[in-house]
Amino acid sequence: MKYFNSRAFAEEQDQKDPLHQFRDQFHFPIDAEGQPKIYLCGNSLGLQPKQTSKYVQQELTDWAKFGVEGHTDAKTPWLTSHEDLSAPMAKIVGALPEEVVIMNTLTVNLHLMMVSFYKPTQKRFKILIESDAFPSDKYAVESQLKFHNIDPEEGLILWEPRKGEHLCRHEDFEALLEQHKDEIALVMVGSTNYYSGQAFDLKRIAKRCQDDNITIGFDLAHGAGNIQPNLHDIGADFAVWCTYKYLNSGPGSIGGCFVHQKHIKNQDINRFVGWWGHNKDSRFNMRVGFDPTPTADGWQLSNPPILSLAGTRSSLDLFEKAGFDKLREKSIQLTGFLEFLIDELDDTSISILTPRTPEERGCQLSIQMKNADRSLFDQLTAKGVVADWREPDVIRIAPAPLYNSFTDVYEFVQRLKHCLHGN
Repeated sequence: MKYFNSRAFAEEQDQKDPLHQFRDQFHFPIDAEGQPKIYLCGNSLGLQPKQTSKYVQQELTDWAKFGVEGHTDAKTPWLTSHEDLSAPMAKIVGALPEEVVIMNTLTVNLHLMMVSFYKPTQKRFKILIESDAFPSDKYAVESQLKFHNIDPEEGLILWEPRKGEHLCRHEDFEALLEQHKDEIALVMVGSTNYYSGQAFDLKRIAKRCQDDNITIGFDLAHGAGNIQPNLHDIGADFAVWCTYKYLNSGPGSIGGCFVHQKHIKNQDINRFVGWWGHNKDSRFNMRVGFDPTPTADGWQLSNPPILSLAGTRSSLDLFEKAGFDKLREKSIQLTGFLEFLIDELDDTSISILTPRTPEERGCQLSIQMKNADRSLFDQLTAKGVVADWREPDVIRIAPAPLYNSFTDVYEFVQRLKHCLHGN
């Protein structure tokens, strides 16, 4: 797409956008003048779909009407309500429906997956992650090492950018694997880095791990609903994600989990278990031993939180109507427009940290401040822009294609320009 630096161009693209009508199906925060704010923070918390209140109210109504019988008689019976979400979620992460389960929250799921797939031996016990992984991932990985009486200083391998650089190079990842391939038990990488916005080549990473017989898992917290990871085709062993960012399910809402088809019927895999992972045909026969459901559902512990599922269902219904391929296409165009407009500012005090090629990023651009001063971010906030600041020097901007517009992007850059020029 050829971009032009004008409001007229932005408005014209919005009129042509086949997904533009979805914007009206979301609530936007309102500023002091009663106008919608420029919301570019879907990478932290997605906006609320207007229909979500109806979905939640339906569950409250069914609870009031049926009590415990809502498990079978509710409009969406609670016993199987999570199962209905596996197919639409599978499309978003590139999986088979039986490989996906909606359960728990992200870090809980990460721990559950490492119980099953991190199998340290005396020789192979190390875990490789990117150096600037989200802190929760590092905490989880370090605690798993300690649980196995392994010192994180010895057991953790960090994939780091080169000196003077901010992005990780895949050739450096491959060099680490070549150096430590006989010591690594697990590679656990974020699909899209929360800070830089760099989207890794998951297929390349998975292929190299498979060549060296190393288990590979991905954290899709900033990937699910943002990029297409194609988890089944690339052969990832497992993946975990949250649904409250790009997937708009509500603050702190339920997470998702992927277990590859090659593992889901293996009853010999170690796992922490609970009764909702038991084969549903005999789940309520309370006096039999654990028999795992032969799908990713076999990793569930407890019955799911129905009100949280309602928010997830609401958003997934919108994703289903929009089509993820179309959303990704629009995302590339929106973020490309944002990149073009920032470059047009020609201001040496800011730079784009995120990779320039669409294949190496999702919708987020990380704007790096030369003097690491938060004051510019505070000025943007005062001008009705909702973004977020990450220490030490980055403003993250994420135009989510389901509800953001080209005009949003254009207006953001105009307000950024005013802040840079001190007015």
